[in-house]
Amino acid sequence: QNYSLSSANSINWGRLVPQIVYYFSAYLDLLAGGRIKQDEKINFVVPTGNFGNILAAYYAMQMGLPVNRLVCASNANNVLTDFMHTGVYNRDRDFQKTLSPSMDILISSNLERLLYHLCDRDPARVRGWMSDLNQKGVYRIDKDTRAGIDSMFWSAYSDDRETLATIRSVYRRYGYLVDTHTAVGLSVYQKYAAATGDAARTIVASTASPFKFNESVARAILGEEAVRGQDEFKLLQVLEETSGVAVPAGLKGLDRKPVFFRETAAKGQMKDFVQKILDA
Repeated sequence: QNYSLSSANSINWGRLVPQIVYYFSAYLDLLAGGRIKQDEKINFVVPTGNFGNILAAYYAMQMGLPVNRLVCASNANNVLTDFMHTGVYNRDRDFQKTLSPSMDILISSNLERLLYHLCDRDPARVRGWMSDLNQKGVYRIDKDTRAGIDSMFWSAYSDDRETLATIRSVYRRYGYLVDTHTAVGLSVYQKYAAATGDAARTIVASTASPFKFNESVARAILGEEAVRGQDEFKLLQVLEETSGVAVPAGLKGLDRKPVFFRETAAKGQMKDFVQKILDA
């Protein structure tokens, strides 16, 4: 009552709109640097769980950006990869806690938007699929909608072992730190290139700072023993000293800042907990 609540996650247009701009900006950077020619089609590889960032790439493509292929990169929660390979979306599977937690999702909310566009904006058809998902945990799209996906998208997944190996190889070869989510994208791109032979210029969306996932990144490039017994704040320093890359300002000195919020709420108590905050 008298409150209006909104989310700031990937289903919010406040996220999707600037993400669309990123794809145009990246293309223009390649053009300005002489890496591609005007109107040359390129690929984008996007690590995704909720299908938000890659949906923004799809919208950029529909707005005229020259795109050859959108590569959907999943982690071990590979519901999107299975869907794109079979046309069947099945959430009835074990949930995997991975090293790329922002992609640990079994219901990809933004996929509904793509399906709406690909089935001639038929809300009844999409509503039926979403109803099947809610009631049965599974739905199957028709052959025309699947053909639309196949014409634009390619998908594969990378497990934690492959993710760590990619972080390690990128650092050793280029001296460049990547986080676990970006590593999923790079790993999947290698699979795409090997499977298709596509040599088109490709951009991999780098979706997070490696310092945000410092334990996994440090373990990948330094080994298990180097991180054993180290806390998160010490690992920030270790990564900075090892790589020569400065800890981001938002994380530097975080251990010396006051903690403002200490309360937690169990899943079943969340509604009452939010109401308590609003009433305070």
